Amino acid sequence: MVPDNSASEKGQPSIGQAALFGLCPSCGARTLFSGWVRFAPKCRVCGLDLSQFNVGDGPAAFLILIVGAIVVGLAAWLQVAIAPPFWVHMILWLPLSTLLVIIGLRAAKAALILAEYRNRAGEARQGPEHGPGYGQDKQR
Repeated sequence: MVPDNSASEKGQPSIGQAALFGLCPSCGARTLFSGWVRFAPKCRVCGLDLSQFNVGDGPAAFLILIVGAIVVGLAAWLQVAIAPPFWVHMILWLPLSTLLVIIGLRAAKAALILAEYRNRAGEARQGPEHGPGYGQDKQR
């Protein structure tokens, strides 16, 4: 049976809500972040240990490409359309780039941590009790 990953479970936010508002994947409280893009060590409401999740640098790598493409495309369009002085580009694109990266990182990291929580994702294990192929059907 496939687990139902809908937000119908009590207190659990949808991926969109968690990404936009920094909601805890367990209880839905706004306690996911302790800074602009830094996760809190644990949820202050339900006590979920958020340090056990590792979203890595995947969101940052994709954001470099996405935000870079958007900003370079808009800057090139503006330069061809009206050819403003260089300082106009600096005033427009530096704050916009910073804002897009911060908003994008918060959204992407929150969405990934919620997906990890819902899918019970964890580190791969290997050892005597968890050898290669652990959890897979041995019948072939």
